[in-house]
Formats: sequence, structure tokens, C-alpha cells
Amino acid sequence: MTTDIWAWVHQTHADLVEAGHYRLAEAVAEISGHAVNGRPDEVDAIFPEALATARALDLPWVEVYLRHWRLQSLVSERQQGVKALSEATSLLEFAHREETRECPQSVCVVQDFCICHARIDGPGYVRERLAILDETLPRIEPERNCFDCLTREYCAALDDDGRKEDALAHLLAGEAKHRAAGGDPSLSMHLKHADLLGELGRPAEGLTVLDKAEAAQRKKPYGLDEDDERSLAMQRAELHARLGDAEAALAQLLHIDEPQAHADLRLQWATTVELLVALGAFENSTAIGRAMNTWIAYLDEVGAHRRCLDLLVIAGRLAVARGSRAVALTLAGFGERKLADLRRTDGITEELAALRASAEALPATVLPVPVADIPGHLESLGTQNPDGSYRPADPEANLAILAAAHEAEPTDDHVVGLLSQYYTVLGLPGEAARLLWTRVEADPDDDGMASALGDVLLRARDEEGIARLAGLLAANNPTRSHWLRGNWAMSQGDWAEAARECAELVAIDDTVLNTRRMWAAAARRMGDFTTAQRLWAELFERADEEAEDPVLRAHPSDRWGMIIAATANRDWAAVREQCAVLDIDLDEPEGPIEEMWHPVDLRYDGPQGGIAVYSVRTGPATARVLTVTQRDAALNYGDVVVLDPESHDSPPEDEEEREGWYPTCSAVTLLEPGGFRSYLVDGAHPGEDELGAIVGALRERGWGVWVYTDDSYVLEPEIEGLGELQGVAFGVAVPPAVSSADADTVLTELTAGWRHPMSWLKLAEDAGADTARHEKITADYSL
Repeated sequence: MTTDIWAWVHQTHADLVEAGHYRLAEAVAEISGHAVNGRPDEVDAIFPEALATARALDLPWVEVYLRHWRLQSLVSERQQGVKALSEATSLLEFAHREETRECPQSVCVVQDFCICHARIDGPGYVRERLAILDETLPRIEPERNCFDCLTREYCAALDDDGRKEDALAHLLAGEAKHRAAGGDPSLSMHLKHADLLGELGRPAEGLTVLDKAEAAQRKKPYGLDEDDERSLAMQRAELHARLGDAEAALAQLLHIDEPQAHADLRLQWATTVELLVALGAFENSTAIGRAMNTWIAYLDEVGAHRRCLDLLVIAGRLAVARGSRAVALTLAGFGERKLADLRRTDGITEELAALRASAEALPATVLPVPVADIPGHLESLGTQNPDGSYRPADPEANLAILAAAHEAEPTDDHVVGLLSQYYTVLGLPGEAARLLWTRVEADPDDDGMASALGDVLLRARDEEGIARLAGLLAANNPTRSHWLRGNWAMSQGDWAEAARECAELVAIDDTVLNTRRMWAAAARRMGDFTTAQRLWAELFERADEEAEDPVLRAHPSDRWGMIIAATANRDWAAVREQCAVLDIDLDEPEGPIEEMWHPVDLRYDGPQGGIAVYSVRTGPATARVLTVTQRDAALNYGDVVVLDPESHDSPPEDEEEREGWYPTCSAVTLLEPGGFRSYLVDGAHPGEDELGAIVGALRERGWGVWVYTDDSYVLEPEIEGLGELQGVAFGVAVPPAVSSADADTVLTELTAGWRHPMSWLKLAEDAGADTARHEKITADYSL
């Protein structure tokens, strides 16, 4: 068995490149970095196409590798439990088949399986986790990285079982065995070591472990990555807080934006904040409570039951500490119901009981006014902002008043509505749903309550609840039922199902506008621009521009929706009609729109994965690509693309920074392929003048050119007497009218006087030229 997983990865990458499977090679090279550095969107963008290609090429080892790193993203970065269980189970079986069991990544799937079960209920699955690790660890050579990973998983299982001393002893023994065999313990092993020391009341020793580990890691060629930096900071913050050194802890504590973006940081961040609050060094605010409540709801959604309850107890204690009785009792009730999701409840049951007792010991809220006057009273407590907007008073205090009002008058619709809104605002959508369900089940014909419940269920991503409500409403309120199902389908990216539900709703009520908006959006995502354009036209026919309700009027975004669809359909008259409404001046009064507007970065996320390309906007919804991309990329130089002009980012506030700024927009579809063919030119840098000359000469011929490298690209030639050389790699896009043979001749002539030869192997192959020359250049210059 190959013991070095990364040697296998590098060889596999090289083999895929040589075979021309560039996008799969790129995915193999990048997916692990995206997974461990907390970039789930990038993982999701490249995974489907890469997996499909690996299966089509019958590469089961590559499939194991790709699925493992996506699963690592799911269970580690995203903290998924039950939601990832079927994939964890399926991959464990696949990785131990005859054709995959020798794959160097196959044993890592055992780690995925253990982590997934730890998320669901770490203490409840200790026996199963230890059993599979006892079976796997003896089969792994101690020098392998996998030995490090599974040793940490064994330690984590012992820790979850309450055997912290045993966990530390096992970790140290495993680390010693790993070193003795020639292995290099990972930073993650040292982080776990420090964590255990902190929990055992030895935080100062834990800090020493981290200092030594960081110093050693920084000496390695690859140093510290983004995830390492975040993990070290959080572990130090917790250890300093355990020592009572608030100043040092605060210096290391990550801003709340980091745990907001990375779910794997949330529990430790909350643990550290609770320690700092107890030291009087951190504000125990409603905003912190709201954030933790949303994290709890997320963990509940993904089936990370144990993590959910661990975080809930911390959030509940903090709510008690700031006197928020209603929030603390709500969390206690949710936690008590959630105990049914665990296999093992000792310890957590007692923590929840203590939370309830301390919450009930807080003073109960006394209604300041009669229930009928509560809405007006709450409004009077708020303040008017300078811009005229309204800011309500402390939402936790308002929640307490509303909860007391609801207890006094459970049938008051206004109170129920407001209470459900405040639960949602405070990150407690599950409690809002429980409240509204009682009303909807009692009276399914109450469209206001059904609508409110549907909104809450959609925000909570409660698929089961949505299906249940849609079924309940189907007979007497079919429009609400279809609207709910359509919204859920849109949120899941099921565009065809969303379109079907919208069509059903429009068939019942032809006057609806929002439904057409949603249907048009779904049609656009499916590439059905004819239907999208028809729906926008129907919306304009039915819109009432004099209506007070903005829902009944056409919005500027509707006009842009029509422009995008009509552009994709090349209906320039319809595009120009909407431009006139929006006061957009165009150079010509009729015909296709091809102008020079401004630079734009285009982001495309499609079946072939994600790509970003520099382009120039040529009209209200078009851009021409200027980047020379890989030959099999979704977009390439010269392509004309339909874009959504809504920018992903805002202009910088600083005027100087704003001068060079241009927006990032989404590419919608390819309108006109440029037909250019991309090739890589690689070798020693000829000098700025020579490089500028060839770039200018090729562009004069109508070619595209894009320099990929900077000063960091250094070559180490195999040629005796040549030391390090500055390298350069650039892409050329050959026009469709130029043959590969002619292109080869052009590059040969333009580089003839250069001191060092350049390689363009793939172009030489296509041209039927001498590839041996280019292969030799590649070898001689270590390209």
C-alpha cells in the first residue's frame, strides 16, 4: 500500500494532466485545501463535476479521495451529523471494496464515519467509534498521517466518554509511536493535546504545547494555513480565559464574524465567551445571544444533536446571566425535547435541569399594560433613527412581555403574531413554529397564521414541516400550498419543481405577480429564457403602476429580469424597450447591442464547476471575456456572455480605491462562443521588453493573451551551469480562423531570438509539429 497519500495525489494529478483531464486534475489538486481551510462553497462548486468525471473514467481511488474531502467539509467545517450520515455510511462501504481498499485515502473514511457519529451523539456512540478504530488502527503503519488522524479520533472518543486522563495518555502514546516510526505529528494533534490539558485544569501547560507546535509548524515548507491560524487563536483564547487572563484571551479571541462563517469554531468560541463574561471582560449582549441561537438552530437542522445541546446549554446560561428569563426557559424547553435525539443523556440531562432551575429563579415579567395595549406599548419603547427608520427596544425584553401576554391571553392573534416574529428575530424559529402550529392546526383556514408559519418554516429550512403544512392547506387553500412548495423548491435549487408549482398556482389565480417572478427566476436558472421572457411580459400586463401596494407594481428588478431574458433570446427590441423605461441611453437606436462600457469580473457556477473571468461589459446584460482560460473551461477569451448586472460587491468607500474598482457579476449563459482555442506557453522569462513585444504582436493578430505568473514563479533548470531562472507562463487564445500549424509557426517566429526556448506542448501536438523538442524543454527547465 502507498503510505504517502500526497505522493499519490501528486502522481494522480500529473497522470490526469498528461491524459488531458485538466478539470479533474485541478479538482484533485484543490479540493483538500478548500475543505480544510473552510471554503465549503468552493468544495461544492468543483465536487459534482469531478465526481462524475472520476466515475466516467472508472477511477475508484479518485472517487474515494474526492468523496472523503467533501465529507470532511460536511462533518468538520460544516458540523453536519444526521444530514451527512448516509454519505458517511455509503463511503465507508465503498472505500472497503476490493477495488478501493488499497487506496491510501480509504482508511481516512473511518475518521469521517467517527466524526459524523460524534456530531450526532459523541458519548452515545463511544462504543461503536472505539470498535471500528480498534479494528483499523492496528492495520496502519505508525509513520502514516492516517495513524495521527485516527489516534486523535480514538482520543476524542475517550474524551466524550468522560475519560480525559485516558484520552491524554492515549494521545501521548500515539504521538510517541508516530514519531518513533518517522512520522511528524500534525498541528491538530498538538491542538487536541492543549485542549485536554485545559480541560484537566492545566491551561498553562497547554499554552506551552501550542507555542512549541506553532514554532515547529512555521519551519515547515508549507507553514500555517488559514485554518491553522484560526484554530491556534481560538485554542489560545480559551486557555488564557481558563487561566483568568482576560486581556490575553481577548487578544486571541476571533471576531464573531469568524464563527459566523465557520461552524467548526462556534462551540469553542461560545465556551471562551462564557468564561470571559464570568471574568467581566466581555459584554453579554442580546446580539451574542441571537447569534448563538441561530447556531443552535443550524446544528439542529443538520442533525448535530450533541453539539446542538452543548451549545444550547452555554447560550442558556448566558441568557440567565443577562436576566433573560424568557429566552433561557425557551432554550431549556427546546433542550429537554431534544434529549429524545440522543442515545446517552447522562450529564446533559442534569445540565438542562440546572438551566431550567436558574431560569425559573429569575423574576417573572409583569405585564406593564393590559394585553390589548401591548403592541402599542412595545412600539412606544422603541426609538426613531435619524434616517427616519424605527428601532425597537431590546428584543429580549419585548419577548418577555409578549410571552407573558400570550400566557394571559393565548387566543390574541396580534400577540401571537408579534411573539412569533420576536422568536424568529432572536434566532428561535423552532419556537415560533411551535407557537404558530397550534393556531394553524386549530384553524387551517386562517391564511394569516398559515402564511406566517410558512415563512418561519422556510427560514428554518424545515422540510418536514413545510411538507406537512402544504398538505394541510392543499384542499382549502391550494394557492398557499403551491406557493409554499414552490418556495421550498427554489431554496433547494429544484428549479423544475418550483416551475411546476408556480404553473399550478397561476392556473388557479392568473392575476398573481410574485408567483410569476418566482417562476421566471426558476425558468432562467433552467436556461428556459423563452418562458422567462413570456412571464415578465405577462407580469407587466397585469401590474398596476398606480397601486399603493408595491407588490402590485412592476419593480426595476422586474425590468432587469426582462432585459436578461430578452438578451439571452437575442430579442434586442424588447431589451431596448426596457432600457427606455429605465432611462438607459444606448449608442444605436436598433439592432444588437455591442458597446464598450466598463470592466467586470464574471463569476460562472454551472455544471462544469465555478470559474471567474475578467471581462468588459458590452451592454446592459452582456460582456465579452478577456481572460484566456483552460481549453475545457466553461468560458474563454472572446466569448460573449449574458450577465446579471447586479454586483456581488459594493464600491469601496475610499475614493482612491474606488478608481480602480469594477464590479463582480454572475454570468447567466453563453450568448456567442468566441471559438478561440487556448494553449499554455511556458518557460524562462525573456525580459519585460521581449514579453511585452510578443503580447503586443499577438494581440495585433487578434489573439488573446493572458499572463498567469508573477515574480514568484521561479525555475530550477536541470541544465548544468544554469542556476535559478525567473519563469513565465502565459495563455494564448488562437482565433478560430488560424490553424494550429500556423499558430505553431507564429509562436516559433516570435520567440526565435529569445535566449531560452519556450514550450507549448499541447499546441505542438495539435499542429502535428515536433513534440520531442517541447518535451525536452519541459524536462530541461523543470516546467
